Amino acid sequence: MTDLLTLGETMAAFRTTGPLRLGGTAGISVAGSESTVAIGLARLGHQAAWVGVTGADEPGELVRRTLRAEGVDLRWSRVDPTAPTGLILFENRVADINRVTYHRAGSAGSRLRPADVTPAFDAQPPRLLHVTGITCALGVEPYQAVVEAVRRARAAGTTVCLDVNHRQRLWSVAEAADALRPLLSSIDLVVASDDELAVLTGASDPVPALLSAGVTEVVVKHGAGGATSHSATGVVHRPARTVPVVDTVGAGDAFVAGLLSGWLDGADVPARLDRAVTTGAFAVATRGDWEGLPDRAELALLDHGPGGTVR
Repeated sequence: MTDLLTLGETMAAFRTTGPLRLGGTAGISVAGSESTVAIGLARLGHQAAWVGVTGADEPGELVRRTLRAEGVDLRWSRVDPTAPTGLILFENRVADINRVTYHRAGSAGSRLRPADVTPAFDAQPPRLLHVTGITCALGVEPYQAVVEAVRRARAAGTTVCLDVNHRQRLWSVAEAADALRPLLSSIDLVVASDDELAVLTGASDPVPALLSAGVTEVVVKHGAGGATSHSATGVVHRPARTVPVVDTVGAGDAFVAGLLSGWLDGADVPARLDRAVTTGAFAVATRGDWEGLPDRAELALLDHGPGGTVR
C-alpha cells in the first residue's frame, strides 16, 4: 500500500547567488511543494507517490529523474508532449531573503486533470492524501483534480491533509477562499501558517471554526516560533529547533513531511510536532527546497551541539 499520495506541479529550478539582472552562474535543480513532501517522506522510509504532468523536454526529464532517484513513485504521472515543463527562478537577493520568479503559465503541470488521479485509487487507496492550495490555483482542471482526489480519498477512508500554502502571485485570498472552503468538510488535517488561516474561514477565532467544520486537527506554523496543534483533545505546542538560517525556501513543506511521517508511524501529537520542527530545521539550515532533508538515521543529528562532529 502507498503511504502517501500527493499531486501538483514540479518545475525545473534555477538558483542564482545574486541579483538575476546581473547575470552570472546558476545552479539547476527541481522544486515543487508537493514533491518536496514526497521526497521528505521517501527519505524517512515511507512509500510516497507523486501525480503530476511534465513536458517532453529536458527540464521534464530532470524532474522525473530527480524524483525517481529519491524513491518517489511516478507510476501515475505522465508526460504531455504539447506543453513545456514550468520553470522557477530563485534569486538570493540579500542575506537569507530570496526572490522568486515563476514561468509556469501554460505549463504541462497546469494540465493536471481529474483522470490523472483516479487510477491511484482504483487499485489500493493510499493511507494519506496530501493536497495544497498551490495545485488548486493552477487552473480549473488542476483544481478539479484536487476535488476528485479528495472525494475519492474520503470514500475510501483515506486520511486527507490540506496545506493551505497560499501564493499571492497565483491567486488572491478571496479566490483561494472560494476554492478551499468547500473542501473543509472532507479534510482531516489542516496545516497553515498564522496568516493563512483567514483563507479558510472568516471567523474571528479561526481554529475553533475549522474544528466545528469537521476538521479533526489544525496545525499552525509560527515560523521561528515553532508550531501548535489544535484538536478536540487539546492544544500542543512545540518550539522551533535553533539552527543557523541559510535558506527558508521549502521549510514549510519539510515541516509537513515530518508531521505526516510521524502520523504514518503512529506517533502521538507531541512526537509528530517534534519530528516536524526537526525536518523544518534541516530545511532552513541547508540550501535548496529538498536537498538537505534528513533520512531516518539523521533525525538525531541536530541533538549534537553547534559545530559538533559525528564520528
